[in-house]
Amino acid sequence: MKENGGDSRGQEDQMRKRDCDFSQLEAVLRRERPSRPVLFELLFDYPIYEKMAGRAASDDTPLERLRVVVEAFARYGYDYASSYACDMPFPTGQQKKAKTVSANDGFVITDWASFEAYPWPEPEKCDYSRLEAIKPDLPDGMKLMAMGPGGVLENAMALTGYDNMCYMLYEEPELLEAIFHEVGSRLVRYYQLAAQYDTVGVIMSNDDWGFNTQTFLSVKDMRRLVFPWHKKIVEAAHSHGKPAVLHSCGYFQDIIEDVIEDMGYDGRHSYEDNILPVEEAYRRWGGRIAILGGLDMDFLVRSTPQAIGARARVMLDMTREQGGYALGSGNSVPYYLPFDHYEAMIAPALEG
Repeated sequence: MKENGGDSRGQEDQMRKRDCDFSQLEAVLRRERPSRPVLFELLFDYPIYEKMAGRAASDDTPLERLRVVVEAFARYGYDYASSYACDMPFPTGQQKKAKTVSANDGFVITDWASFEAYPWPEPEKCDYSRLEAIKPDLPDGMKLMAMGPGGVLENAMALTGYDNMCYMLYEEPELLEAIFHEVGSRLVRYYQLAAQYDTVGVIMSNDDWGFNTQTFLSVKDMRRLVFPWHKKIVEAAHSHGKPAVLHSCGYFQDIIEDVIEDMGYDGRHSYEDNILPVEEAYRRWGGRIAILGGLDMDFLVRSTPQAIGARARVMLDMTREQGGYALGSGNSVPYYLPFDHYEAMIAPALEG
């Protein structure tokens, strides 16, 4: 692509598995039949982007790193590329370095004094310029999917710690409501600003909500503290003519009606076989919300490429007539997923 010392636009076009066509993903999100299979992922570990793009970033600027991401998605048959709209973290304390991260590490708000002292990020002061600057590097037919810096519940939980949040529900309910207000209102504004850009075709609200068997908070508390902000995020996207997608790991069966009917999300991503296989999710709700990805991560890691390709073909076959489905993993593509397993998953979609 231009300006990065890599391949020219013509060479890049020749190396793509197929042309980009964002209207195909739009059809899926309208729960319609696309004219060819559509691929969907939240994101990949960055070294995998470099492998897919065939090059490393030439510098560490957000724009150059995004160029690599765009090249990777385009080369492998996607109609969009994932991007953070800007860097807007909610600062937390240090977390222990381990294979898993505790939801009780790094909390920084414990009372009203620490709440008042917290350095809340300001969406209006963030640098969204990458969303405009990437325009010359986007292949024809490609758009960006603007992701958030974590979600409403995720960020609130990181600020308080999970155990502390549960105590706050009863001991400091007004403080907890204030924390959710500060987090939620800033994320809504973040998405409002991101959705204004022509390069952005879809908004991705990423917010994990549950364990394997229940939501992190009671359904009543989720509806009171979390869901109103997601409804505002969807409204922010829709007000700019952009669809909104929810990525949310964990148990969701008791709240899917809220996602569809109240919040109004156009698509939902993240499925696990031990919670509810994506095939069953499609049978239950495929006519009411787009079902995205869903091939279980444990299955993808442990199975053979032949078994992975077979399951992907079955999924495409069962969704072909009704539409409203895009093929992909149940979460994201991590470094520990063998690359030939990933390629086996997407192969049936690229074959048509």
